[in-house]
Amino acid sequence: MSSGLEADIALDAAVVLSLGMNRVLGRTAGLAGRGAEALAALAAGKAEARAAALAEAESYDQALRQVLERNARMAALAETREKLGADVALPRPLRPAEQPAEELTAWCAAVDPELDAAERALSEHLAGQVAAEIFAVPAGEGLSADLGTPAPPPHAESADVHRTLERVLARLLPDTTEADRRAVAEAARLLAEAASPEEAEGVLTEVRLRVGAANRRTEEVRAEERRRAAERDAAEQAEAERRYVLGSITSAFEEMGYDVEGGFETLAPAGDGTVVLSRGSWPDHSIRMRVDDAAHVRAKMVRTSPARSEDDRRLDVEREREWCEAFEAARERLAAAGVRSQITWRLAPGVQELPVSGAARQTGTRPAQRERRREREK
Repeated sequence: MSSGLEADIALDAAVVLSLGMNRVLGRTAGLAGRGAEALAALAAGKAEARAAALAEAESYDQALRQVLERNARMAALAETREKLGADVALPRPLRPAEQPAEELTAWCAAVDPELDAAERALSEHLAGQVAAEIFAVPAGEGLSADLGTPAPPPHAESADVHRTLERVLARLLPDTTEADRRAVAEAARLLAEAASPEEAEGVLTEVRLRVGAANRRTEEVRAEERRRAAERDAAEQAEAERRYVLGSITSAFEEMGYDVEGGFETLAPAGDGTVVLSRGSWPDHSIRMRVDDAAHVRAKMVRTSPARSEDDRRLDVEREREWCEAFEAARERLAAAGVRSQITWRLAPGVQELPVSGAARQTGTRPAQRERRREREK
């Protein structure tokens, strides 16, 4: 890249935490209070206060994530309950607001036994449905009901066999697939045909194996769903960080008197993270700046028309120097907002001729700038 610079970007931990909390709390602007406190302490150089505020923010973030995990588990159990047609009570999900972290953690601890009990009840209901498929027992009566269908052998009717089958089937996870459920039922159905206790035990062993295999596949599905949820969360966090960096850059340069085009336009999903900086006193120059994934920033000065004289070239060097100074000033403003940058490459003023922009420069208007400021302040 000619006539420009490149820098790596690192967001302060307080910003990262705050953006995550904002997403959970449904906020669209500003930083969550606990993260803002840590950031303010950073800007004021108060290391001890910053450490305390950051620790509080981390504790609150962890508590929020625990609440989200419980809410997700409730949603999954509610979906399973509906599929099974079971009458099983579930706790109400919690909508996090401004509760202290201790209160959120206490809610999670209180709701965990209820969720475990609900999952056990759903497994028992499923076991009853499987039994109904095998022995024509009405769903809901459980395996303790009369399992007798056309004269099974006495040993197949024994209470011990029934209790064992009940325990084995009750281990089947309630959200197992229909195919796995059928496979377990097919194996259990052979129990009524067992001609000896040994054959009955062999059937029970096969049922155990199929329940175990079904549960492993169900756990794999659950893990895959968690992985996808984590990927979605990471993508949303990355987008929030990108928006924050672009917004901070736009704000910093507008406060320094630059017209910024494309800043908030690039926040849309179709945006490419490129902004154009210009000044009223720069009729022939502008800066094209690109932010990649909130991790790298690249900028270059361009001309709106070719340099035609030595005076034009001297002016180019002067503008480049102005831009270098402005970028250093902007770095200080960005650092105060929790956006740290480290220069990884820079081209000294005057080393290369400025490239000419292929598109006509469009200078933003003051009303447009005021409108963007109002958007950030909402």
